[in-house]
Amino acid sequence: MSDGVDGELVRLGGVSCRYGAEAVLLDVDLSLAERQFVGVVGPSGSGKTTLLKAIMGTIDPCTGSVQRRPGLRMAYVPQVETVNWSFPITVAECVLMARPARRVPWASRAERAEVARVLERLGLDGLGARHIRELSGGQQQRVFIARALLRGPELLLMDEPTSGVDVRLRHEILHLLDDLNAAGLAIVLTTHDLNGIAAHLPRLVCLNRRVIGAGRPHDVLTPAVLEQTYGATMEVLEHAGMPVIVDGFQHHQHHQHHGGAHRMSGMGSAS
Repeated sequence: MSDGVDGELVRLGGVSCRYGAEAVLLDVDLSLAERQFVGVVGPSGSGKTTLLKAIMGTIDPCTGSVQRRPGLRMAYVPQVETVNWSFPITVAECVLMARPARRVPWASRAERAEVARVLERLGLDGLGARHIRELSGGQQQRVFIARALLRGPELLLMDEPTSGVDVRLRHEILHLLDDLNAAGLAIVLTTHDLNGIAAHLPRLVCLNRRVIGAGRPHDVLTPAVLEQTYGATMEVLEHAGMPVIVDGFQHHQHHQHHGGAHRMSGMGSAS
């Protein structure tokens, strides 16, 4: 990528992907740079996971090109729901699975020390011998982040890292990712969570097969872009300087209900 901009890691140019006859991505242009923290939002079936796979190179586009910085180190964290948590494996063994294939199956002293260092960094110190099914949801997510970090990536790709977790765990994961990004790691994550995650990220991509909008949350989370992305009317409010997304229909019904309540209470007091 010698012709790319300074600090560019990956560039997608006119990328389209299909599964059989069905188009999943259409003419996607996207650039990812060092130290970026990017959220990809869109409805189910909009191509978010396919986009991550195209960036990684696990699927090839039917048209367009994906350019990666030579030697770029990437790591992928799947959706936690796709993992078989009953598999008989410890935390340390799970993380060690990220090692490149070797002729010697057991871990070296240096590798065990690196696993311990990564687990400590992610707040999992002392849990290496515990079975993965015995962990909390937040700890399970951290194990797979640890496994990804063992590869020493420059770019971390995460598919719905906060799916199915409660508000406390969502904030815990977001703060962890903020810390990793501040330490120099570029991160791309997909999310359905417009208010809890997307509104807090430095850069967003709204995707529905095509890129509908890309930029800062305040520039991208607009009624026009969201309607094109989700096919439904949404309203954008502002709270404490942050955009807050509400379903337009529900918001309208809410105001009708409360407006009626205010009018009825007024009538009652007048009598």
